[in-house]
Amino acid sequence: MSGEIDSPLLVFAVSFVVLWLAARVGSFVAGRRGLAEEEREDFGLIVAAVLTLLGLLIGFSFSMATSRYDQPSSSRTSTARAAAWSAWRHKIS
Repeated sequence: MSGEIDSPLLVFAVSFVVLWLAARVGSFVAGRRGLAEEEREDFGLIVAAVLTLLGLLIGFSFSMATSRYDQPSSSRTSTARAAAWSAWRHKIS
């Protein structure tokens, strides 16, 4: 199982094909059955809600990635400060 996860190109290709097939099936099903005017309004509301949730998901993902990217540099800074403080205290004693 971990071999498939270690190759991001394979995961991307499989995800792309699955999502493409889902879109084709959805457009085929929607094409056979038209939406009434009242259903279109509800559909627009659902699309807006889903896109809002998608925006939040993407925003929080980038926020977490940025904080994880900055974490090693802040760790190095605090380690350097601790080493300098220790050397200064040793110098005073």
